[in-house]
Amino acid sequence: MTLTAKDVAEITRLLEESNFDELYLEMDGLKLSLRRGADATTAASAASTVSAAAPASGPALGRGLALATVPPAADDPNSVGVTAPLLGTFYRAPKPGAAPFVEVGSQVEEDTIIGIIEVMKLMNTVRAGVRGRVIQILCQDGALVEYGETLMRLGKTK
Repeated sequence: MTLTAKDVAEITRLLEESNFDELYLEMDGLKLSLRRGADATTAASAASTVSAAAPASGPALGRGLALATVPPAADDPNSVGVTAPLLGTFYRAPKPGAAPFVEVGSQVEEDTIIGIIEVMKLMNTVRAGVRGRVIQILCQDGALVEYGETLMRLGKTK
């Protein structure tokens, strides 16, 4: 499924007129996340992944709304998802401004820390759990995640 710039602009307008701070939409394998107060440069770069019909500057994501799309999970038997062990805020780096624990292409071991989930000011490390290479990062830094939500996909290596 693809969204046009007009579709995204209409969804954005509806969110701006609502009392909600965040919208998460999933349909036909497309995941769309809009959030108030997010970095506009993140929005512009992520908007280019919505569809070829929607140029990066096309969806007017003014007033700090961030747009992110996540491709559907791969059905590859050689890949595995790393899921959130609990509900909280997911961070990709050990502290603000620091380099992320892992990036797409990073080689990980079972005990490699891939992120942190904050719950009530308590930081909980998230480990890869399997040996492999990061092939997809599905959660943005600072995103609220639910228990069991897939954070990353890893290509398994022996």
